[in-house]
Amino acid sequence: MTSAPTAMTVTDTEVLRDALGLLKDREQVAERLLESSAKHSYDPDTELDWDAPLDEGKWFWPPELVSLYGTPLWKRMSEEQQRDLSRHEAASLASLGIWFEIILMQLLVRHIYDKPVTSAHVRYALTEIADECRHSKMFARMIQKGGAPTYPVSRLNHNLARVLKTVSTTPGSFACTLLGEEILDWMQRLTFPDERVQTIVRGVTRIHVVEEARHVRYAREELRRQMVTAPRWEQELTRISSGEAARVFSIAFVNPDVYSHVGLDRREALAQVKASGHRREVMQNGARRLTDFFDEIGVMRGVGRKLWKSSGLLA
Repeated sequence: MTSAPTAMTVTDTEVLRDALGLLKDREQVAERLLESSAKHSYDPDTELDWDAPLDEGKWFWPPELVSLYGTPLWKRMSEEQQRDLSRHEAASLASLGIWFEIILMQLLVRHIYDKPVTSAHVRYALTEIADECRHSKMFARMIQKGGAPTYPVSRLNHNLARVLKTVSTTPGSFACTLLGEEILDWMQRLTFPDERVQTIVRGVTRIHVVEEARHVRYAREELRRQMVTAPRWEQELTRISSGEAARVFSIAFVNPDVYSHVGLDRREALAQVKASGHRREVMQNGARRLTDFFDEIGVMRGVGRKLWKSSGLLA
């Protein structure tokens, strides 16, 4: 497959097709997303009641989504200790979300740097960046509200992301974007309607789900376009980089320091999470919509597919 002409404009995409069918016009997609943003965007600082006390005896994350759920160690824990672990894991996931969204914002800025500044495509990207700024602040407030510490990723993963931000090509950027967005989105869709969970956490996840749906649509449409127009070397690089990102993401998903903070033996907890069939099923269910999509558009092939399997996110 040859690369697209460098002079291709934002409206030329209507002639492009992939395994899923004809691609929608880039500007029309962006216009619809801008309309949705105007109707369904939220300011978490005013939308949520940050001064309300926490709910007595409620979880910070659905217990079935806590990493140790169903393990022998989980069954030995008191319910209070289980709920405390959910508090720390919610803080860990929020910390991961902030780290990821800062990466995403930089990748989006790189994506639009040489595109027509008055196009709807660029205006929507800037709108999404504004969304992600609010989300990052919202997650930070949620961590503080819960009273748990922040959980930064390891120095190695922090620096690997620095490399990614510098060298990632456009399809690779959108593939990694979807990796970070869709698994957390699946979990949050189970969280915000769950009355067992803290009201503030449900509010945060509700806002994130509503606004993230637009981000996923934008990234999916753009990744389809990039995989059709990119040269073969870039398609293959995207397959490998997304597989490696999946491996890193699965490791960084929950910071192992959460176990120490609730009085558990870190090594034993990690071993039981790794051996947990329930946890493996949760992560694969969370990734299934994404892996099916990647499979359909040609991302899940060759070495990249092997990396996805090694990550545990692909059965």
